[in-house]
Amino acid sequence: MSDRNMDPESYYDEFGESEWERLDRDPVTRMEFENTTDYLAEYLPDPENRSDPVRVLDVGGAAGRYACWLAERGYDVTLVDLSASQVELAREKAAQRGLADRVAAEQGDVRDLRFDDDAFDAVCCLGGPLSHVVDDDERATAMAELRRVAKSDSPVFVSVIGRLAMLRDVLKFTLDTEHGLLGPIAEDGDYTAERVAERAEGDGWAECHGYRADEFERELETAGFAVEKLVGLENVASRTKPELADADEEAVESVREVVRSLREDRTAADVSEHMLAVCRA
Repeated sequence: MSDRNMDPESYYDEFGESEWERLDRDPVTRMEFENTTDYLAEYLPDPENRSDPVRVLDVGGAAGRYACWLAERGYDVTLVDLSASQVELAREKAAQRGLADRVAAEQGDVRDLRFDDDAFDAVCCLGGPLSHVVDDDERATAMAELRRVAKSDSPVFVSVIGRLAMLRDVLKFTLDTEHGLLGPIAEDGDYTAERVAERAEGDGWAECHGYRADEFERELETAGFAVEKLVGLENVASRTKPELADADEEAVESVREVVRSLREDRTAADVSEHMLAVCRA
């Protein structure tokens, strides 16, 4: 894979339909989705108790899996994504489900959102799009943008990629060709095209920054958010996709129950593939 394809916009343009399928592909990705939507259901304002529409911004919403879930429950959703192909998929998925009047999708960048201050009743940035902003200053700008467009005291949901899970990826799947990345990723969490070219062989994934739990909470608080919950969406099930795909339903349900029971444990969040922060603007 070329360096160009490690650019997140190019990567997700090429990823196409797989991003829609990802959250229903196996038991572990379904845990990510199910645990996320549990917190959305708990913290979002109830549209049935409002005379005006509840407006939700879905930043980095890709093919619209969360946007459609929200629209099905009565929310008016604006989806923004860097990838033109993902935006087109989101429009198609919403239309197929009769949700085109509730889901507006457009191309945009979390670092420079086009919306007015205090424009939304809730803001989502789910599945790790913030992790694809590798530069520290640009990531701070992105967090400030999420805060700016959210109404005061509104819920904001942000999930990112965990650093320890990134390291386990290298150990489990690519140790022979990418062991040179272990030290740098452990130190600062940055997985970049430059590092892959210097220290690894073969293909690269999209550039990203892997978070530790303390770092994630600290950056959110610096941006002006009050962090109410930090959640390990897959926690002990992280990186067990092949194993759980082959397990029977009773075994999978046992794992699902344990993941739910541990999801607000801080250590479980730190080792998770994705960490979710439930915040107030």
